Amino acid sequence: MLRVETQQINGALMCRLEGRFTGNGAEEVRTLFTRYDSNLQLVVDLTDVLFIDATGEEVLLFVKRLGTQFVAETSYSRDVCERLQLPTIAKHKSNMQVPGNSNGDGHRPYGR
Repeated sequence: MLRVETQQINGALMCRLEGRFTGNGAEEVRTLFTRYDSNLQLVVDLTDVLFIDATGEEVLLFVKRLGTQFVAETSYSRDVCERLQLPTIAKHKSNMQVPGNSNGDGHRPYGR
């Protein structure tokens, strides 16, 4: 089962994935990303993903080409990001570093 939570914050679309990123669920996420406002910075949090199949990996590579940044706080999610060469950023408690915000300090709030 896959849970997808999205939130728009300060010019960024934050997408938190939870569970198994496979098959039809992964394809639905691809559709979601093809319809987002391209003026927004995409950030995908993979921390709570338990498993990613070949379809899920293909979708992650697709969203990488859109300029997406990834959050990976577990050994599994970090391994996936390393293997697929996905650009990662660090999440710090209530803040997520996102390059290019309006005040130029590289930080935008990220609340749960």
